[in-house]
Amino acid sequence: MGGYVAGSCATARPVAAGIAVAGRCPVLALDYRLAPESPFPAALDDAVAAFRWMVAQGFAADRVAIAGDSAGGGLAVATAVALRDQGGPLPGALLCFSPWTDLTMSGDSCTGRAKVDPIVSGAALRSFADAYAPGESLRAPLLSPLYADLTGLPPMLIQVGGNEALFSDSERLAAAARAAGVEVTLETWDGMWHVWQGQAAMLPEGKRAVESACSFFAECLE
Repeated sequence: MGGYVAGSCATARPVAAGIAVAGRCPVLALDYRLAPESPFPAALDDAVAAFRWMVAQGFAADRVAIAGDSAGGGLAVATAVALRDQGGPLPGALLCFSPWTDLTMSGDSCTGRAKVDPIVSGAALRSFADAYAPGESLRAPLLSPLYADLTGLPPMLIQVGGNEALFSDSERLAAAARAAGVEVTLETWDGMWHVWQGQAAMLPEGKRAVESACSFFAECLE
């Protein structure tokens, strides 16, 4: 969804549908609570509850992937960290599309690639962070999972476009996860913009990216 403050299952539908078709699998799209009416940790609590609900319905935890784009990509990682810390079962994989993992926006690309990013602006991200986490340290691990202890998390796929202001969020997340012993695949797509996977129905690169994500998850299940 949009920076924890906007969106719905309807806006998530293109990516969710792409995964369902390419992966030939059921997909649950989560309509989590949004800021500023429901600030942190509302979205995280909803994501944790949704995963636990799926397990309670009989889905094997290790055969479920948690996927998300943009803020949802960061939320996917934060959800896995929270589940690990709470001692519950973990998903079989994490699929992170253009994830926002550092709400402090300290990455070099936030300024270095700002002029080539047609979607994301620093001003918008700052307003989203202020609305989602008023009074919170933006380096808190469950807000900015880049700063979390990622030890023990499931295999992780990260996809990021070459023209993204949040490019550094993906690069640094991959490095931090590898340092923690997590199996990580980082895919960088030259010339692509923020969450281009959402245009999979009309964009060949979007279709290939979603298919690659589904292949990654299928390999995790073998």
